[in-house]
Amino acid sequence: MSTSDVPQKAGTREWIGLAVIALPCLLYSMDLTVLNLAVPKLSEDLKPSASQLLWIVDIYGFFVAGSLIIMGNLGDRIGRRKLLMIGALAFGAASVFAAFAASAPMLILARAVLGIAGATLAPSTLSLIRNMFHDPHERTTAIGMWIASFSIGGAIGPLVGGLLLEHFWWGSVFLVNVPIMLLLLAVAPALLPEFRDPGATRLDIASAALSLIAVLALIYGLKQFAEYGMGWRPILSALLGIAVATIFARRQLHLADPLIDLSLFRKPAFSISLAVYMLGVLVAFGFFLFISQYLQLVLGMRPLQAGLWMMPSGLAFVAGSMLAPRIVRKVRPVYVMAGGLAIAALACLLLTQIGSTHGLAVLVSGFVLLSLGLAPVFTLATDFVVTSAPPERAGAAAAISETSAEFGGALGIALLGSIMTAIYRTSMSSAVPADLPSDAAEAAQSTLGGAVAVAAELPADVASVLLTTAREAFTAALVTTSVVCTAIALFAALLAMFMLRRVQTAAQH
Repeated sequence: MSTSDVPQKAGTREWIGLAVIALPCLLYSMDLTVLNLAVPKLSEDLKPSASQLLWIVDIYGFFVAGSLIIMGNLGDRIGRRKLLMIGALAFGAASVFAAFAASAPMLILARAVLGIAGATLAPSTLSLIRNMFHDPHERTTAIGMWIASFSIGGAIGPLVGGLLLEHFWWGSVFLVNVPIMLLLLAVAPALLPEFRDPGATRLDIASAALSLIAVLALIYGLKQFAEYGMGWRPILSALLGIAVATIFARRQLHLADPLIDLSLFRKPAFSISLAVYMLGVLVAFGFFLFISQYLQLVLGMRPLQAGLWMMPSGLAFVAGSMLAPRIVRKVRPVYVMAGGLAIAALACLLLTQIGSTHGLAVLVSGFVLLSLGLAPVFTLATDFVVTSAPPERAGAAAAISETSAEFGGALGIALLGSIMTAIYRTSMSSAVPADLPSDAAEAAQSTLGGAVAVAAELPADVASVLLTTAREAFTAALVTTSVVCTAIALFAALLAMFMLRRVQTAAQH
């Protein structure tokens, strides 16, 4: 190898720039979790209807998922730093709008704008890493730190939200975004280089609209299925999403500069890594939702206390993300990915013991092990996906990677949620007192949260029996879900091992 072939090492500017890039990513994931704690105070102040409250919580994630592909391609065309700064400005402004929203519709609109602005952050920052770090080992390290920033945001979101809500009004959970976005706008021009595809044409508006409709319809269908089960609405939404996605794919085949280069999916490093990433997120998202409920509704913890017990898993995820680049210097990435998924499967198997007398210890240990196993998988799968694409298309590749993660999360909540609900309802069908009103009986049979609310209105002896039965039913459902997740993680491990065994990273050439 000649001196000219040796990749250029990153300097101080690039590593400081990486720290700047991590800030919006941290906020991006914080905003997915922090609002949940503010719902009680928000509901008391704005008095939203049940439907409006669902949209306040969900619309951010919907618009993030739907806008990722568009924003990734837009960054390739107008410049990734420019798009990041536009997104940061919009995110900060929308945060102020949300904090001082005077009605539920205003807050829904603000959350929608936050979602669109948030969709600029992940693809812009990840594609900038692709261009800032040319050495493969340094790039893997940078991606590990990038992945870790999302985990830190998700971990501290409930803690920050809990602390703010104990001293300020519900809008304060949004205002925390503003100073960080102002800092990003101030330092980005000096620390982050600009990259764009010099040969890119104008963004195809029809393709952008089709991708938005397809992703929104599919995500909405999955959310409806998770909340209400099988019905005409989730089926029609999913069918619409599949039909529009088919039209979108056919259009890409005839465009000189498509929104998504479908030829990338012929590369195992790209397509299989996406599939493994999505399956890993499926397991992680599902468990995150149900473990939070277990801590608060089964063990009776306050939100802040539950957040503290979830902190070790967040720290484990950060540790796993940071260790992955060091491990792959001695072990092939495919073995690290397969091994990480095997560890995740072991963690899920451990969580089947959650019904024992040591439930909290089992939960924390299993969740820490799950994070340690999945963190290297997410880091290396993302590295594979982004480096499989040409540098000028890094924004589009990063957007596809993040969109697959959004689908994995939605699918995890829908699939695992339906399993949990079915088992819980079956266990509770004969446990609800016969003299309860029909609406209260339905609430207690539907969710553990409903059972807790109904029990609060019952005599102490009847409430105790109902709560004990409901908590046992929820725990049994969680055990079965753990078995399903064990199988999914093992399948993903085998998929990585056999389909990626001949794939090499740039560091191995």
